[in-house]
Amino acid sequence: MNITTFAKRLCLLVPLLLSPAAFAVEMMPSPPQLAAKAYVLMDASSGNVLVENNGDQRLPPASLTKLMTAYIATLEIRRGQIGENDPVTVSENAWRTGGSRMFIKVGSQVTVNDLLHGIIIQSGNDASVALSEHIAGSEDAFADLMNKTAADLGLTNTHFMNPTGLPNPEHYSSAHDMAVLARAIIHEDPAHYAIYSQKEFFWNGIKQPNRNLLLWRDKTVDGLKTGHTDEAGYCMVSSAVRDGMRLIAVVFGTNSDVARAAETQKLLTYGFRFFETQTFYQKGAELAQAPVWKGTTNQVKAGLAQDLTMTLPKGQLKKLAASMTMNPQLVAPIAKGDVIGKVEVKLDDKVVHSADLIALDAVDEGGIFRRMWDSIRLFFYGLFN
Repeated sequence: MNITTFAKRLCLLVPLLLSPAAFAVEMMPSPPQLAAKAYVLMDASSGNVLVENNGDQRLPPASLTKLMTAYIATLEIRRGQIGENDPVTVSENAWRTGGSRMFIKVGSQVTVNDLLHGIIIQSGNDASVALSEHIAGSEDAFADLMNKTAADLGLTNTHFMNPTGLPNPEHYSSAHDMAVLARAIIHEDPAHYAIYSQKEFFWNGIKQPNRNLLLWRDKTVDGLKTGHTDEAGYCMVSSAVRDGMRLIAVVFGTNSDVARAAETQKLLTYGFRFFETQTFYQKGAELAQAPVWKGTTNQVKAGLAQDLTMTLPKGQLKKLAASMTMNPQLVAPIAKGDVIGKVEVKLDDKVVHSADLIALDAVDEGGIFRRMWDSIRLFFYGLFN
């Protein structure tokens, strides 16, 4: 496919990450105003924020903290650093931790998998401390790991002091950061994400329910986590899927467990009613080929480093136009991943999204005769262009 043909097709198909602000206000109703200190509604595929209020405000996250604790645990499992069936000896420090509990016994051994369920479903502070000690040796060392992981994820308004969310003046996060963390949990480890949809967990003769009321009220909701302290109020991170579209809703600082579920439901209902999301091209797919000078081959495949996904008000796709340009005179050597062009998406002549085109394969420098011949061609090309 040549570049011109691709650009024409792209006008109809290219996806994007769009802010609702890019569209006229009259095109859709205003978002709901929630009885919460802060909230964010994010599309899970694009990462686009559809609704937000005080989304970057630093607030106590209470047990939403355990999303990071569980995320790190599953990351360590995937890296092979710990195993799901590894026994964890419960320390007195973990056993004495106050607040919500899994009711593990001091000196007993509990598997990593059971502790993970106790953290996610029962919100066990004792389980969180036990697993953090198993992974990092101490709560303090694990908090350092949490903060490093937060930085890796780009969580700019988050700082952890413990794995539980128990109050500390230097322990905070934001609605937007929690949405980003939830998105990572959902996309990076679907197998462990399934735990977040479980409604109850039985341990030590005690059956405790998941505190996410929406798991009972809305069959499209399949996670994630609730939190509550007097300082934080009632908080929740939830996610739901309808017709292939997944949204993440985060609320901080509501006044009851019923209120946090009701306010979250307002966000989800609004998002699913008025927005749509679609992925058209996946990262690494060949979209075009660009000419290369002085290389072992005279063309290089062009594609995208990330999925091209769009989230936008329903019915707006037909108003988009897009074009693709390649960098002039690409000269070998070209490394895989080098930026070699750009896609621009426009709405009414305004660029609303752009994405880099990258080389999908490396192109090595050609032999001396190829380089000499292309140097001559480039000289005359420059004279007449």
